[in-house]
Amino acid sequence: MKKKETEKLLRELTDVCAPTGFEGPVRAIVNQHLYPLCQDISVDGIGSLIAQFNTRHDSKPNVMVAAHMDEVGLMVKYITEDGYLKFQTIGGWLDQALINQRWIIRTKKGLVKGITGIKTPHVIPAETRGQIFKKEQMFIDVGASNKEDAVNRLGISPGDPIAPDSLFTNLNGGSLYLGKAWDDRIGLAVMIQVASNLRGADISNNLYLVSTVQEEVGLRGAQTSSYLVEPDIGINLESGVAGDYPGSTLDESQEKLGEGPAIFLHDSSMIPNLKLRDFVLKVADEEKIPIQFDVLSGYGQDGAEIQRARGGSPSINIAIPTRYLHSHNGVISIEDFDNAVKLVTSLIQRLDADTVREIRKFELE
Repeated sequence: MKKKETEKLLRELTDVCAPTGFEGPVRAIVNQHLYPLCQDISVDGIGSLIAQFNTRHDSKPNVMVAAHMDEVGLMVKYITEDGYLKFQTIGGWLDQALINQRWIIRTKKGLVKGITGIKTPHVIPAETRGQIFKKEQMFIDVGASNKEDAVNRLGISPGDPIAPDSLFTNLNGGSLYLGKAWDDRIGLAVMIQVASNLRGADISNNLYLVSTVQEEVGLRGAQTSSYLVEPDIGINLESGVAGDYPGSTLDESQEKLGEGPAIFLHDSSMIPNLKLRDFVLKVADEEKIPIQFDVLSGYGQDGAEIQRARGGSPSINIAIPTRYLHSHNGVISIEDFDNAVKLVTSLIQRLDADTVREIRKFELE
């Protein structure tokens, strides 16, 4: 994919407003890209998109590649009599990341802009200026004159989704890109490009490209979709936790932008299958793709649900390092994206029945 085409895809995926539970606009974009490349596309009972890439044969193993469509966001809780919005957070936010930020509210009348207000320091007592405001103290100002104006003119209702108002851009002409929702629109972009690379290829597995919902609130879409796919191997594509900026330590994260996709060796939801890990490293070495590792104490990702599907499935999490996750703006490297696409494409091409059988085999000591 050429640079301009890649940028167009990334902008298309990141700029759209689609928090957890409201993934419809992203599902439409992914479907538009995958429909010409896949044999069949369906949607499960909670909204995950399951794209069957090639004709299924019982003699071939099922390989499930997944990335989630949702982003962290907010939901309208209620509207005050003065026309301000109180909200519920959806997904893991730090309270200090919410204050004085621009937002987009998806309403029945269209998109509405708003901002989380903040008191001017002129009226805050000196002894309390350094305190962090709690989200319960915050509100969103949409420019409404009162509650009736917010409801009738702007079309705002309780339950409406809210996402950061942050637009995609190249970061000053280099290889880095700034945008919201890299978690996990970057994984979707990798998946779409892999499908494009494999167009017309005769691959030795039944490939399923799955775009999941509600990852940020409990990996829910991965649970339902992996039950339907019945994967023999799971490859989850995620945004990684870059730690290459001031204030972050190696104990917190070991990823750096521009040094290749990362393999998660540990997070709070999953430990990867060791044979699958070694297979990924072997392929990366053969293709001369740089790889880095991350061992995290927290984090959770869809690979954990794929791993637990039915009788269990060897799974791994491959991530594109990302700075400043779960905030209005994140940063990724296009070099890491390109290398992740190359790696996943190569993995799929090599996952034949014998290879999958060997990965799935456990020795009895």
